[in-house]
Amino acid sequence: MPDQNETTRLWTRTGFQEDAWAHADKLGESSNACVILPLSVFLELDAAAVKNHAGCIGVRIEPGEQLDAIAGRLSEIALIALVFPAFTDGRSFSKASLLRDRFGFAGPVRAVGDVLIDQIPLMLRSGFSEFEIVHETTLERLNEGRVGGIDLHYQPASTKAAKTGTYSWRRSSAA
Repeated sequence: MPDQNETTRLWTRTGFQEDAWAHADKLGESSNACVILPLSVFLELDAAAVKNHAGCIGVRIEPGEQLDAIAGRLSEIALIALVFPAFTDGRSFSKASLLRDRFGFAGPVRAVGDVLIDQIPLMLRSGFSEFEIVHETTLERLNEGRVGGIDLHYQPASTKAAKTGTYSWRRSSAA
């Protein structure tokens, strides 16, 4: 489970936000009303527990875990946190895109773990909407409003880009 401490900050496209969610290893473990549970714990919850905590259950999915396990239960999940154990592990990029494009998940998709400033523009295009940031340089750049990235894109993504000019293959950023 990622360490949540005073240096962890939640960032969205609109800037830094207060985090109403807490990571927990079981339901009722945290003083926060809304908890992010490991996938295995969520799958073991009974219908009554899910109903009693409707709108306040998030699921943390590790890179090696499959999305098919929650495909039929997405309506019970308010937030999905995809883990990046190292900046070199990109499996959660694909999961974010699948959640948005194949499974139609419209709730928040959060990047958790080793999230670096260079990755954020692609994470936004892949379907992420929230980021737990611990990396000091990333915190500084986001605080300065320096997200970075490239404005023109040739490939489609989960976050649709507007077409520019008369060339159908030339795209620009959606933001």
